Amino acid sequence: MESFDPAELPELLKLYYRRLFPYSQYYRWLNYGGVVKNYFQHREFSFTLKDDIYIRYQSFNNQSDLEKEMQKMNPYKIDIGAVYSHRPSQHNTVKLGAFQAQEKELVFDIDMTDYDDVRRCCSSADICSKCWTLMTMAIHIIDRALKEDFGFKHRLWVYSGRRGVHCWVCDESVRKLSSAVRSGIVEYLSLVKGGQDVRKKVHLNEKIHPFVRKSINIIKKYFEEYALVDQDILENKESWDKILALVPEAIHEDLQKNFQKSHSSLQRWEYLKRVASTNQNIKNDKYGPWLEWEIMLQYCFPRLDINVSKGINHLLKSPFSVHPKTGRISVPIDLQKVDQFDPFTVPTISSICHELDVTFTNEKEKEETEAESDVKHRTKDYKKTSLAPYVKVFEQFLENLDKSRKGELLKKSDLQKAF
Repeated sequence: MESFDPAELPELLKLYYRRLFPYSQYYRWLNYGGVVKNYFQHREFSFTLKDDIYIRYQSFNNQSDLEKEMQKMNPYKIDIGAVYSHRPSQHNTVKLGAFQAQEKELVFDIDMTDYDDVRRCCSSADICSKCWTLMTMAIHIIDRALKEDFGFKHRLWVYSGRRGVHCWVCDESVRKLSSAVRSGIVEYLSLVKGGQDVRKKVHLNEKIHPFVRKSINIIKKYFEEYALVDQDILENKESWDKILALVPEAIHEDLQKNFQKSHSSLQRWEYLKRVASTNQNIKNDKYGPWLEWEIMLQYCFPRLDINVSKGINHLLKSPFSVHPKTGRISVPIDLQKVDQFDPFTVPTISSICHELDVTFTNEKEKEETEAESDVKHRTKDYKKTSLAPYVKVFEQFLENLDKSRKGELLKKSDLQKAF
């Protein structure tokens, strides 16, 4: 992977926005078939420029306007907001209180820093292959629920470019949801509750919801390798004391003794499970067989930023934005290959600009090619780089959106003919 030098970012962004950004697919997404004429024009974009200059309430007439502005401004970061009642760029001219956020995709933001109390390999903005499994589990758990429990069809998962993932649920009915309904959905999807001062963040009872059971089934596939081997969560007294804080005091002494005799996290976990299911002191207690599940959920269950999901006017980083610290592109994640996704192989802006340079150096007709129109360049330039497979994932997502929209239109016209 090409190393990234933040000092080169301004020049790299110029090339990226001129040659490599997939404008046509991007516009096609946010225009949603253009049935509602002002849908794209009323969408808020926000740009973060060099030196943290932040510009909100940008809006554009069409794809061409968006391209020109991005190429002129070279934003370090692009955020997407809601579709408003009026053009965001004119929000200052609208009567007080009339400018309202009306629609937006239902979005989720999962950030690795929210797991700092349970991951042992990294902290803060750092990630490694040992803790990335948390994001893999999060995608599987949340995506399954969105698809099966709520029936949402169009879910776009995107790597943030540094330490997390975002999800955009784009079904037409979902974009119209109120803040209250969004809050209800994210509440349903949240099990880990309580801030830094709360030790035990997951509480189950006898009535285990099917969502919890299905989530546990996903976690079970990863738990041994992730928690007991890679994170080694019962490696020493300091680490197992954290887990003892989550279990009833009646079994602390027994576990402490045995943990000191055991030689690995795997052995200690097996013993904990055995004690939890057979110890008479807690057998008839409220802990029952759910004790091990509560620990598994506290260590592995997705941690959502609730405010991002419930607010219609909340901004979220755009797909294909560049992360200014890592240089990595925020690329869509193929849902068929979630387990193979590796954030460390995601192209950086340096690598794709370098790939483009190499391609042109190898083309004898370089001068003629450069003389061609920008549009002609763009349709093929990203295909010459490692960005191509990610744009393909995005295109597949758009195809499904289009098919669904056409199906709905056909249904409506058939219903009208029936009368």
